[in-house]
Amino acid sequence: MKSKVWAHRGASAYAPENTLEAFRLGAEQGADGVELDVQLSKDGQLVVIHDETIDRVSDGHGYVRDYTLEELKKFVFNKTHPEYADARIPTLGEVYDLLKPLGLEINVEIKTGIYFYPGIEEKLYLLEKEKGMQGKIIYSSFNHYSVMKMREYDPAARTGLLYADGFQDVPGYAAGLGADALHPVLYNLQYDGFLEACREKNLLLHVWTVDDEKYMKLLVKEGIDAIITNKPDVARKIVDNT
Repeated sequence: MKSKVWAHRGASAYAPENTLEAFRLGAEQGADGVELDVQLSKDGQLVVIHDETIDRVSDGHGYVRDYTLEELKKFVFNKTHPEYADARIPTLGEVYDLLKPLGLEINVEIKTGIYFYPGIEEKLYLLEKEKGMQGKIIYSSFNHYSVMKMREYDPAARTGLLYADGFQDVPGYAAGLGADALHPVLYNLQYDGFLEACREKNLLLHVWTVDDEKYMKLLVKEGIDAIITNKPDVARKIVDNT
């Protein structure tokens, strides 16, 4: 089976990350899925944004959790790509509405590494049911408590464990928790026996964030399950021609 292409925060090399514009472009460039980040606004709405603050990506300042959804919608989230003059922060529901008809998978990263956002996991479960997205979502996080919490609401929830720095027997740890996948940063694949151990334990590998063509080709050759990239158009060509 060919490696899948997942657009990292959408086609974020070309459009403002984590916006409807970036997700739409990722789909147009042939992505099989998208990766996105979710946090809670002050009024408890699931909003799609990576940083805990809005400073890097918008014309506003401050913490996501200190603004209501209505207030967040007043800011323009085009700081990384000013040519998109009216990019706004989307709710997760808006992203689901956009992508569901296109059949794309969605990797929802739960951003509870700094703030735990009480109740976010239940909100995610309820929204997935409301939007009929069962089977299209995989939940990941650097906070593995959050990932496993999703299983409490839905034992069939697909889960992936994000990590950066390596630690001992990562595949054994993931399998012990009953995770479906590991989401390692690219350089963690170099450990001896890592790929073999993941396959032995039936763990999918979704690798981030890969924009260099040389490494895309290597991952396709190794049969990695998904390449998470800011350049889905580039990855699509490599996957299709390898």
